[in-house]
Amino acid sequence: MEDKPMKILIIEDDVQDCNNFVNCIKKRKDIELIALTDSDTEGLKYVKLKHPEGIVLDIELNNSTTGSADALEFLSNLKKLNLHYQPIIIVTTHVNSKRTYDILHREGADLILYKDHPNYSADYVLNKFLNLREMAPRQTVEMFKEELKENENRISDCIYREMDLIGVTAKLKGRQYIHDAILYIIENGGTDTNVIRHLTNVYKKSGNTITNGIQNAIIHAWRVSSIEDLTTYYTAKVNYETGIPTPMEFIYYYADKIKKMI
Repeated sequence: MEDKPMKILIIEDDVQDCNNFVNCIKKRKDIELIALTDSDTEGLKYVKLKHPEGIVLDIELNNSTTGSADALEFLSNLKKLNLHYQPIIIVTTHVNSKRTYDILHREGADLILYKDHPNYSADYVLNKFLNLREMAPRQTVEMFKEELKENENRISDCIYREMDLIGVTAKLKGRQYIHDAILYIIENGGTDTNVIRHLTNVYKKSGNTITNGIQNAIIHAWRVSSIEDLTTYYTAKVNYETGIPTPMEFIYYYADKIKKMI
């Protein structure tokens, strides 16, 4: 049995259903909600970025922020991502049609749950994920872990390449703090506070030490790099009084930039 919580993405546009899932997951330790969206387009982005192990997919997203869509369209677009692992997909629906269910299964849905069934609940859906997880062959789990590692390495390469372009070199202590902060935001999101808290837990150093290390790396880059390189590779506005970005401005700029690159 897996020790780590199962990471779940929920794609659902019914507010009450969303609240039921969120409230249920808060009470559990075996499920981790990595993202919740009413958009099939955003859902695909989360799959590519966060690699959920399981996906709750509403069959019709009539209230989606990107317009109406259905599970078949999502499943079709999911195949185009060419993932190196196969997430477990549970489709939820008010539709009770064998023909529709057969088509969904052919397109990659592992299980289809009828929302109007008397046993249906958020807990019921989540328990089905755990059952399917236990049935998955070990090879699938290993492929999932390998995909996560490959994705992290790809992000790391992008971060280091961007740092090299503006003169944040490997000899600077702050470079690794910057790398880890950007990686953390891309993979987990979060606020300034929990990014710094994450780094203090990893490096066992104070928040001031971490922040100063990042700031010193930025100052070094703005001193040694040409203005042409800086304005080419760092296109965000810089405070005219200081002439350099703050640590969090710098980190969030590159987190957003690298998200678009990957």
